[in-house]
Amino acid sequence: MAGLGIVAGAGPLPRLVAQAATSRGRRVFTLGLDGITDRSTTADRSVPLGSLGAALTALREARLDEVVLAGPVPRPRLTDLRPDLRAARLMARLMLGRIGDDAALRAVIAAIEEEGMRVIGADAAAPELLAPAGALGKTAPMASAFGELPAGIAGCRELGDAGQAVVVQGGAVIGREGRDGTDALLAGSGGCPGGILVKLPKPHQDRRVDLPTIGPRTVELAAAAGLRGLFVEAGGTLVVDRPATVAAADRAGLFVFGIVPG
Repeated sequence: MAGLGIVAGAGPLPRLVAQAATSRGRRVFTLGLDGITDRSTTADRSVPLGSLGAALTALREARLDEVVLAGPVPRPRLTDLRPDLRAARLMARLMLGRIGDDAALRAVIAAIEEEGMRVIGADAAAPELLAPAGALGKTAPMASAFGELPAGIAGCRELGDAGQAVVVQGGAVIGREGRDGTDALLAGSGGCPGGILVKLPKPHQDRRVDLPTIGPRTVELAAAAGLRGLFVEAGGTLVVDRPATVAAADRAGLFVFGIVPG
């Protein structure tokens, strides 16, 4: 079976993808990023974030057919980067700091695929992590919650490439995700009890990278903000540690519900 490479960002997702692939009998090679990859993720090799050439060499030498980019990678400050020659050339071409993160990711994907490896999404490597349709826990949305959905879906689509989530209340968007992500949005939503988080793929989402992801911490932050629940796209959102996510939602009395947007 084809060898699978995992470029491991932060959080538990790289570890969970590795476990799912290993359970299917796949040979897995995990490439860690210094200072970013979680300690819970066992890396076969690690490289600094700016060492694109070293990363490509490590993946190529591991004789892989497919590669997954799993887990968030914080946007670094330029003063913290020590790029190697390959990364410096990429940065010069893209004028890093003047383009969006999506364009940078597409360039990294292109660089990997130029080495003869195919980049796939975490959902392709571990489809069991995808959110199902319907309620994930004991709590189901009330009719009033479904009434907030049109505003939430429209708000997510209006974000474009800027983010994936909004908080809605009373038929209006009262909070929008930015570059800092969903956790930051929720941490700043403490003044809107009764609101609802809607998190969906971007309008032109490349499913190979940055697919919407929720987990226990998402639910805990939503509960701390006083929200009623979360709507996510069924089949388009990764649920990290589903048992713990469901348990957190049940404890807080929040709903987590998979929808199929029209």
